[in-house]
Amino acid sequence: MTDIKEAVRQKYSQAALRAGSCCGTPALEGASPITSNLYSDQETGELPEAAVLASLGCGNPTALAELKEGETVLDLGSGGGIDVLLSARRVGPKGKAYGLDMTDEMLTLARENQKKAGAQNVEFLKGEIEQIPLPDSSVDVIISNCVINLSADKQQVLREAFRVFEARWSLRGFRRRHAWRGA
Repeated sequence: MTDIKEAVRQKYSQAALRAGSCCGTPALEGASPITSNLYSDQETGELPEAAVLASLGCGNPTALAELKEGETVLDLGSGGGIDVLLSARRVGPKGKAYGLDMTDEMLTLARENQKKAGAQNVEFLKGEIEQIPLPDSSVDVIISNCVINLSADKQQVLREAFRVFEARWSLRGFRRRHAWRGA
């Protein structure tokens, strides 16, 4: 494992522990006012507080992804689960929302948030974005909240993304904040 990946793992593990604490502590000390209000009150109103506090991204990919009922969504670097839970609402009970994260602490927090939210069509997976633990042609939409920027091998991340897209995929623009969708 690279030094960068280990540093990222440690930082996000610590952030998960802070966000899951008893006192409504933001995941990162000194959270940026630029990235602290990316989600509307309507979006976050019914989510567990820890899911909102653990949001460490640079955008709101669910605002960009045109999710449809019945689709399968994969969130690369799902953290505390905010984007997975929002996606699960939009794809409905016939759809599925996967979250992929490499840190045990974030996965524990995300699964706690899933239970609190009562989300039945959600699954959190342990793994790295360079080796997605899903079969070929298994997702319709991939979202990511800037975690691809943390990878030292972005080409491998894109190869893996294309591999797990449904066989009928097409890349509809390389959208800012990494919201990709199958055809």
